[in-house]
Amino acid sequence: MHPDHTETPHRPPPTPSQGKSRRLRNTVVTLALGATMFASGAVMLAPGQTTVAPPPGHGQAASSVPRGSIVALQARVTRLPKDAGGWAALGMAYIQQARTTADPATYDRAEKALRTSLTVQGEDNTDAEIAMGALAAARHDFPTALRWARTATTSSPYSSPAYGVLADAYTQLGRYDEADQVVQKMTDLRPDAASLARASYAFELRGDIGRARTLMRRSLAAAAIPADSAFAHNILATLDLQGSDPRAALTGTQAGLRAVPGDSALLETRARAHLALGNTDKALADYRAAIAVAPLPHYLLGLGELEQSLGHREQADEQYALLRAQDRIRKATGTPADTDAILFEADHGKANNAVKMAEQTLSARPFVAVHDAYAWALHRAGRDTEALVQADEALALGTRSALFRYHRAVIRDALGDSETARRDLTEALREPGFHPLHADAARDLLRRIDTTP
Repeated sequence: MHPDHTETPHRPPPTPSQGKSRRLRNTVVTLALGATMFASGAVMLAPGQTTVAPPPGHGQAASSVPRGSIVALQARVTRLPKDAGGWAALGMAYIQQARTTADPATYDRAEKALRTSLTVQGEDNTDAEIAMGALAAARHDFPTALRWARTATTSSPYSSPAYGVLADAYTQLGRYDEADQVVQKMTDLRPDAASLARASYAFELRGDIGRARTLMRRSLAAAAIPADSAFAHNILATLDLQGSDPRAALTGTQAGLRAVPGDSALLETRARAHLALGNTDKALADYRAAIAVAPLPHYLLGLGELEQSLGHREQADEQYALLRAQDRIRKATGTPADTDAILFEADHGKANNAVKMAEQTLSARPFVAVHDAYAWALHRAGRDTEALVQADEALALGTRSALFRYHRAVIRDALGDSETARRDLTEALREPGFHPLHADAARDLLRRIDTTP
């Protein structure tokens, strides 16, 4: 894949049906780019976290939809109940809202609106098909997201957002070569902020941080709205953290926050930059501000483990209680666990439960971050031989993740392989503040290995 050398091909003029409701279609496309670009943080990886966040996973693609927009769309479909495009736009707006509220009921409202759109117009309803794929991705049901994305790209083969959903689904299903091909198609159709960001992530997954940074800068230059700019700044800051440059990350997040004040993803990344620089009070303040905007699991876990590292046990337990409450809701809906929940259970709950959670998730989502979480759960359960297989799988693409490296180092050390454990620890500690708890543990383990005959 060569997405940094793309040209926009000739596209046929829109047919009359494609030209209908152009303003609403633009609304749906704009929301789709936000809601599907690394949906729910599930795709993008960040140091010390494994979701999504995507993305996946690593920042949010856009801020939440203003309440007034949803009210206006509700009024529209009340006035025009046979308006398929209006229902699709409303459904996508709900998805975008749910990404920042973490409220499963909002996803249910999105599905109801989208089902209504498909009832009104069952054929060639690309907007609703894209949105259904985005909804499935947001719920981490990537096989379903793949089916809807294929339907959307069939009904509208020139739809860049449809290929975005398809690329995200392939990525999370561990089908990375197919994802690369789709991202190339997407950038050929429209080399915009969304396609360039996905191209950047394809290289980041393979550890090519230089190429990833170049493409994300192009995504920033192509940003059409403040939310796109904030997203690009957030990813660039995360790449700076991976490159052991927390001061550059701090500068980048502050630039993004000028574009979108109060963006939760930028606040969380700035918290990690402050932590890497030793400014724990500022890190705590930014984590709390991010959670006030969007109580997403990886924010709660990050704050809880930072509080624990500082000896604030009561404050840490408050965050852990919220995480357990969120996981009870997840179990009630039958949704597979995300990697944050698996790692939380492995480190702060029962390891055998974490193994079961990981096995369920991996069966439907064989993504690198899930392999890593499964490896760590297996290690905590005392099953290190099996754990090493999964840890190797997590790093097979060349992904640069300090947390992945630390997990594999601990597993290798447990198996008596201190020399290769040392190499992984050295790589992990190139990012010295990669985790509130594990970074210190990594340094301790490396000292023990180096001082043991």
